[in-house]
Amino acid sequence: MTTKTKLKISGMHCTSCAMNIDGELEDTDGVKQANTSYAKSVTEVEFDPDKLTLEKVVSTIKTAGYTALPLDE
Repeated sequence: MTTKTKLKISGMHCTSCAMNIDGELEDTDGVKQANTSYAKSVTEVEFDPDKLTLEKVVSTIKTAGYTALPLDE
C-alpha cells in the first residue's frame, strides 16, 4: 500500500531544480515515484508509509535546498 501526496515547492528556479528534487526523492528508500512540476511549483510523491513518513519526504526536499509544504486539495 502506498500514500500519494502533493506538496507546494518554493525555491525552484528552473526545470533542472524540479529534476533535482525528483532525483533526491527517488533515491530515498520508500519513495515509489516523484513527479515535480517547475511550472506549477508542485511535487507529487507516492511513497510507502511503512518505510517513510511525510516529514521525511519534506526533510529530503529541504536537504536538497527547497521548501515543501502540504498542498490543500
